[in-house]
Amino acid sequence: MRGSAARTAWLVTGAGGILGRDVVAELASAQDIEVTGLTRGELDITDPEAVRVAVAGRRVVVNCAAWTDVDGAEANEAAATAVNGRGVRHLAHACAESGAVLLHVSTDYVLSGGAGRPYAEDAPTGPLNAYGRGKLLGERAVAELLPRTGYTVRTAWLYGTHGSNFVATMLELAGRRASVDVVADQYGQPTWSAGLARQLAALGSAALAGRAPAGVYHGTASGCTTWYGLAREVYRLSGLDPERVRPVGSAAFPRPAVRPAYGVLAHGAWARAGVFCQPGWRDQLAAALKTPRFAEPGAAARAAALTLVVG
Repeated sequence: MRGSAARTAWLVTGAGGILGRDVVAELASAQDIEVTGLTRGELDITDPEAVRVAVAGRRVVVNCAAWTDVDGAEANEAAATAVNGRGVRHLAHACAESGAVLLHVSTDYVLSGGAGRPYAEDAPTGPLNAYGRGKLLGERAVAELLPRTGYTVRTAWLYGTHGSNFVATMLELAGRRASVDVVADQYGQPTWSAGLARQLAALGSAALAGRAPAGVYHGTASGCTTWYGLAREVYRLSGLDPERVRPVGSAAFPRPAVRPAYGVLAHGAWARAGVFCQPGWRDQLAAALKTPRFAEPGAAARAAALTLVVG
């Protein structure tokens, strides 16, 4: 292919997930990038030799592979940590050997959730659950093995076009229930996977250009809300009655894994890297709801139909 020698080789692990699919699509649209996306079935990051082979020849690796079942990790911490901790170490080691940049996607769950203001990137960690403990081990592996070429990007409350997520669930429930109870005492930043994918692509390019310092970045939308506030906004933007959403406390939905009450992240590192911050969560949500999955003909009408019958 003419000009192919000038293209930069990127690898995306976990390419079948909500974020991974968007990252692959974003990179594929860039003329100067040659992207390979590997799903969990195609690359098991707990296999160090398979990881070494997959990473060889890549300039940038974006790790979207993860054990994402937060509650399941409580009963299977060793299995979750094998992916979120040791698997990330295998990737970092392979990148150190090959000279590749690693962008590793982590989570706000490495923090305790006890702060009263947005967490800075260097805030002390203190995970409350098994999932967070495993993800923190992954972060530490990146920092240890890739002090100059390792980037940890924490995200939170991710939703998107692919897979199950809170926004899709709220729209589905709107078509089946007259009202829905949603937790109103957990604060975070709803983040569109497509917006994070664009930011990851920009960070990788800045890293290759030598503009972005290695370390921790917070890849979430600006602003904050509760799950209750997010659900109301989903309804409002979809032409539904937000009053159908009712606030409840976390105790109404007991879960095996404790969730941080406050997971709001600060975004200071992006300015130092010369990379844009993500827009406000409301703006992101409005854009996401115009995409085919959420805006398909009749979707809002089906959700609103229940209001006409029982409202």
